[in-house]
Amino acid sequence: MKNPEAQQDVSVSQGIRMMFYVMKPSETSFQTLEEVPDYVQKATPYFISLMLLELVVSWIRKGKPSGGLDDALASLSAGIMSRLPRLFSRSIELTSYVYIWENYSLISLPWDSPWTWYLTFLGVDFGYYWFHRMAHEVNIMWAGHQTHHSSEGYNLSTALRQSVLQIYTSWIFYIPLALFIPPSVYAVHLQFNLLYQFWIHTEVIDNLGPLELILNTPSHHRVHHGRNRYCIDKNFAGTLIIWDRIFGTFEAENEKVVYGLTHPINTFEPFKVQFHHLVNIWTTFWATPGFFNKFSVIFKGPGWSPGKPRLGLIEEIPEVEGKEVPFSSSASQLLKIYVVVQFALMLAFYEDTFADKAVLAQVTVLLRVCFIILTLTSIGFLLDQRPKAAVLETFRCLVFLMLRRSGHLKPCLSSSSFVFEGIFLTQESNPGLPHCKQTLYRLSHQGSPKIKRYRYLIFYPPVPFPLGFYLKSISMDI
Repeated sequence: MKNPEAQQDVSVSQGIRMMFYVMKPSETSFQTLEEVPDYVQKATPYFISLMLLELVVSWIRKGKPSGGLDDALASLSAGIMSRLPRLFSRSIELTSYVYIWENYSLISLPWDSPWTWYLTFLGVDFGYYWFHRMAHEVNIMWAGHQTHHSSEGYNLSTALRQSVLQIYTSWIFYIPLALFIPPSVYAVHLQFNLLYQFWIHTEVIDNLGPLELILNTPSHHRVHHGRNRYCIDKNFAGTLIIWDRIFGTFEAENEKVVYGLTHPINTFEPFKVQFHHLVNIWTTFWATPGFFNKFSVIFKGPGWSPGKPRLGLIEEIPEVEGKEVPFSSSASQLLKIYVVVQFALMLAFYEDTFADKAVLAQVTVLLRVCFIILTLTSIGFLLDQRPKAAVLETFRCLVFLMLRRSGHLKPCLSSSSFVFEGIFLTQESNPGLPHCKQTLYRLSHQGSPKIKRYRYLIFYPPVPFPLGFYLKSISMDI
């Protein structure tokens, strides 16, 4: 048996290879579930590196980035929200699997056998195909999965636009494996199957030749994300495209693909991105007469209505011309810079929370999660240019100061002493006449007198424009 502690480290070589599902059975076989590394969490630097590489390649080939900053932030926000429940409990995909394994398993295949490893690879991918297909064909499951399809761009950040709700139905399709596959083997492939699907969300890779016959590739998956009529409900594969070829859901890429939902949601606000279709189901459910029709609203396809086939009519899918302009934020460039800075700071707190969750108090974890959600919501409001965005962002900044002072958040930069001075400038008259009143808020943590400079955070919400934020200077005493 391998040392459980040693399994927590993933080398650079393994980190690169795990993104493409080319790990060896000998290096990814574990006897217990506790030994299995959190490969998805450890993939963060590889996500970032590949996204930067895609950006560079896109600039070289097309002279522009592969997508909008606002859309990328919305995708990353969805991905972060989808991972937050893991701070409080193990994934339901694992807890349900372990329960079936411990109580109803028929046989136990050897955990360290390559045959078990490859059989699990096929079993997880087969289960994913059917989950993914049902997530498009059953309305209540689509309510979760639609989050992933709501982006009107198609780049590596789109892969991270994950649903908070999806895992509460996906686990069902893997349960048969629990009758004979050890949980530790299943947990490895569940993660690798997800990680493999990251790199196929790109337009910088065209055709991969003979590999297109067997593997799910960027070309195949671009079709899956299209809202063209020929793309609807096609190419559900995770890793192997053979399942689509076998079950008649394969479609090759031909005409230009237009991405996103058939009815775009036109927002970057994370709660609407995650839950808007649930609201639609609720409204349709009560507006539809008859018990069986109401039942069908939930369990038939998203396009179904009384008198139509189970999956609706393809003729009712809005036609696309290939000239559609994706929804984008009207926020100023300075505001977008501010949003990026705040998102980066929040991401540092997010990573720190996952790294230290074993030693953090539950109340600290809960407060950090609330702050992360508040930050993502505020960023969405700012990008959407909501009327209350400035108020919400000011409140968020005050919450940050309170959490920092109470010790629930620690500074992103190592320091033994620092001073934050926040100056809130509230404009009282015409934006062109800067008559302002200033209120000074000072948060001080005295650990050493050797403070050379101050750190100023200047906030100004000029009505009716949203909040702006500038970092004037930084000084730390190391």
